[in-house]
Amino acid sequence: MFKKLVLPATLLAAFGTAHGDEGQWQPHQLPQLKSELKRIGIQIPAERIADLTKHPMSAIVSLGGCSASFVSPDGLVVTNHHCAYGSIQRNATAEKNYIVDGFLAKTRAEELPGGPNALVYVTEKVENVSDRVLKGLDNVGGKARHEAIQGRIKALIAECETDKSYRCSVPAFHRGLEYYRIRQMMIRDVRLVYAPADMVGNYGGDIDNYEWPRHTGDYSFLRAYVGKDGRPADPSPDNVPYKSKDFLVVSAEGLKAGDPILLAGYPGRTSRYKLPAEIRFARNVSYPAMVAEYQADLDTIAAATKNSKNDEVRYASVAKSINNRMKKTQGLLDGFARKDIAAIKDVQDADFRGWYQKYSSTLQPNLSQAMLAELDAAIAADMALEQQTFAWNLATNSDLFKGARTLYRLALERRKPDAQRESGYQDRDLAMIQARLARLEQSYVGSVDQARFTAGLQRYAKLPAAFHPQGLDALLPAVGDVPALYQKSTLGDTKTRLALIDADAAALEKSDDPFMQLAVKMHAFALALEERTKESEGNLEKVIPQYMSAVIAWKKSQGKPVYPDANSTLRVTYGTVDAYSPKDGITKGPFTTVEGIVEKHTGKDPFNAPKALLDAVKAKRYGQFRDPVLGTVPVNFLSSADTTGGNSGSAIVNKRGELVGLNFDSTYESITKDWYFDTAITRAIHLDVRYMLWVMKEVDGADNLLKEMTIRYPKK
Repeated sequence: MFKKLVLPATLLAAFGTAHGDEGQWQPHQLPQLKSELKRIGIQIPAERIADLTKHPMSAIVSLGGCSASFVSPDGLVVTNHHCAYGSIQRNATAEKNYIVDGFLAKTRAEELPGGPNALVYVTEKVENVSDRVLKGLDNVGGKARHEAIQGRIKALIAECETDKSYRCSVPAFHRGLEYYRIRQMMIRDVRLVYAPADMVGNYGGDIDNYEWPRHTGDYSFLRAYVGKDGRPADPSPDNVPYKSKDFLVVSAEGLKAGDPILLAGYPGRTSRYKLPAEIRFARNVSYPAMVAEYQADLDTIAAATKNSKNDEVRYASVAKSINNRMKKTQGLLDGFARKDIAAIKDVQDADFRGWYQKYSSTLQPNLSQAMLAELDAAIAADMALEQQTFAWNLATNSDLFKGARTLYRLALERRKPDAQRESGYQDRDLAMIQARLARLEQSYVGSVDQARFTAGLQRYAKLPAAFHPQGLDALLPAVGDVPALYQKSTLGDTKTRLALIDADAAALEKSDDPFMQLAVKMHAFALALEERTKESEGNLEKVIPQYMSAVIAWKKSQGKPVYPDANSTLRVTYGTVDAYSPKDGITKGPFTTVEGIVEKHTGKDPFNAPKALLDAVKAKRYGQFRDPVLGTVPVNFLSSADTTGGNSGSAIVNKRGELVGLNFDSTYESITKDWYFDTAITRAIHLDVRYMLWVMKEVDGADNLLKEMTIRYPKK
């Protein structure tokens, strides 16, 4: 295993606690930050925050892509409206459009199934297993290294998953320098309890996405159910609400500018430690291509669904997800144009390389001067391969084809012992595969998928020849042949797809379904591309940990914070309620109010507020949710906390650990924080729970849920 650099005492003395609000900290790191947390006013002991078995961290959960928290002892979970959007859309029809009208279960019996992909993960244990993953691999690279690491990870997971109540993972930290095994209880019966109307939960729509001021009630409620023995169970009417060990008290006392907050959740991916060449590749090549592809796909979906309300509903969640990714990617491009992050990184990289040349041989003899050249070569090879992977994904943009590929690959992998199968195709993955194939019942229409596949092939044909992976063109169907594929295929039927999960590979190879034939025909190519990816990843996994070990030593020598990039694991960040100045002469305050909803209201989507809400504002029925300083109900607020995608739904707690908000977005100027954290302008956007509680009471009449939660109201 690569050893961490050992710094001389003079350099160690220069390392202090982190300053500012940058940092997505692993919970076990928080005791190192106790003076910083105390400085901003957090009253919860750092050691308690670090303990996953104690409040408040024991109430923080993942939804697998979003964050959430328990807010009652009966498994009631609060998250963002857009995080529950799949469950809302799954239950919506043209006649009962819960997206437009909202949904409220007044009783437990009325709660709706969240769907096969609705899951709640409760993190129970995190342990450092770096030595077990990396020992003896110092001089191994390429595919051999990648497969050795994956084999060890699979063994660690198998050892951890004693039954299907648990889901274990072994993600890399610091780009492969460390590995932690994480055990999560996976609750499989999750039901939709309450979602406000789209006019509240998505007020402002894509126009306001990543913008400030914001007036969005981005919240929804789910409930976790388990078997009568208290253990996770498959969905069943006999299941009972999960008795959550801890839950968050909801505070209606609110916040004011300058108040401290903690944010806990599962941030997706950041790239703070990437090199200047990687930034330029994203800025000049990959991100522009992604934005163009997102927009083209959205245009295709819109054109294919415009004459059918049912088709539009089926693809609502798909389109929303693509829209969000596109706006974020475009925001990154705009951010790169506004501030030359690559140039900033050039200076940092030059400083680091100078430091490395001076200290590497004396601090860690096995880190050679050749490491940097090896690093640059591995990154260049990986970027070249990424262009071809993009082209492959563009040419195969069909849910039906992806389903056929999954089924055939599963059948092939089943010929191997479970431990030797590719990750994603082991016995532990069967439920996930089944859920993915079943989900198409709510988000698939043959004519729309055909349009997306056809358009993708046409766009692929226009790519530069260098982007086309060798041998792929001859395997792809001609555009004119695509309609016949859909006419003759039966894989669009859910029962047919699910029945093939247990099919033998030989039987699939004899199938007369054109999509299965295409999957069989293209399997060898897809496997070859996968092998090239493993070779590239193995080379990166050999050299990047050496690089990160040196970077950490260098940053500590400067007294700078050392936290790993986000990787969808539980993290804690902190900050204060704070305004910001996006440009000279403009300052944007940290709160918006319900009066702003009225000001934006046009009566047309996406600025069409419910009449009951407008009437309540007009009558100033603010009750206990009136802010004493603002004189009205706050809707959203800003903080300086460090967030990214995946933090959607993250609990915002006050200095005492009470729920005061939900994270749901960032300002447009902040999007580049995934690559570079600028303390002056980076702001996260949160829902103020006072607005949530006010809508529940004044607009939707969700009194049953208000009664279920423990709410701390302002003292009179």
